[in-house]
Amino acid sequence: MLSRVQAPPPASPSLAPSLALAEEALAGQVWRADALAGPQAQVLPTGWPALDAALPGGGWPVGALVEVLQARTQAPVWQLLAPALAQVLRQEAGPLVLVGAPYPVFTPGLAARGLPPQRLLWVRAQANASRLWATEQALRCAEVAAVLAWLPQVLSADLRRLQLVAQRHRRLLFVLRPDTARTQASPAPLRLALAPGEAPEVHVLKRPGPPLAAPVCLPQQPAVLADLLRPRVPQPGVAHVPRAPHRLSVHAPGLAHVDAGHVR
Repeated sequence: MLSRVQAPPPASPSLAPSLALAEEALAGQVWRADALAGPQAQVLPTGWPALDAALPGGGWPVGALVEVLQARTQAPVWQLLAPALAQVLRQEAGPLVLVGAPYPVFTPGLAARGLPPQRLLWVRAQANASRLWATEQALRCAEVAAVLAWLPQVLSADLRRLQLVAQRHRRLLFVLRPDTARTQASPAPLRLALAPGEAPEVHVLKRPGPPLAAPVCLPQQPAVLADLLRPRVPQPGVAHVPRAPHRLSVHAPGLAHVDAGHVR
């Protein structure tokens, strides 16, 4: 014997217009996961239009942690970051802080990119705890324009703390890590992998939006500029100016140094 199933009543004719009105009212306030998120805060153009088109808001998020993974430390980080950093230094008076940079930078090359040597502050720190301390203090310093930190052994909890400090103090923060950290969890809202080459490739690993299947290729830089920007091996006998770790200000011309190795 066939059982009788009663069909549900038809939807009210007024329901569809109500849903449409609700969706219209929430436009711009609801992010769909299959779409690239809009700007949630201030963004800074990267200087590379193709990369801007792939990033939420069209640039680097200010007040957020941007994680850059490198297959090797010689990856063209400066080619990727220099246009935006030069813009920051033109807009603000403070220094660009480099925490734990693996090589001394060749200042004429960076000057050609718009990064004056007298605006760079290199914090020398070997221990992971010292690098984390110096990075956090730099983010809290009102005079600092932006922070680049090389943190190869950082933990996810430490990255989350740096993300919160950068957000609270509205700082531009880039954390550079080896490509082996790709499989580790990260609280960074924006995560990239930088592959070296004649035309360096930027792989967007994490962003508020759908995955990006193809990498963004940066244009090849002129050979003369590439040679200027190549890291140099430290020369023996180069003097470093020791300063108290909490004083992150530049007073002398040229690349200033701070030794944070004794921080506990």
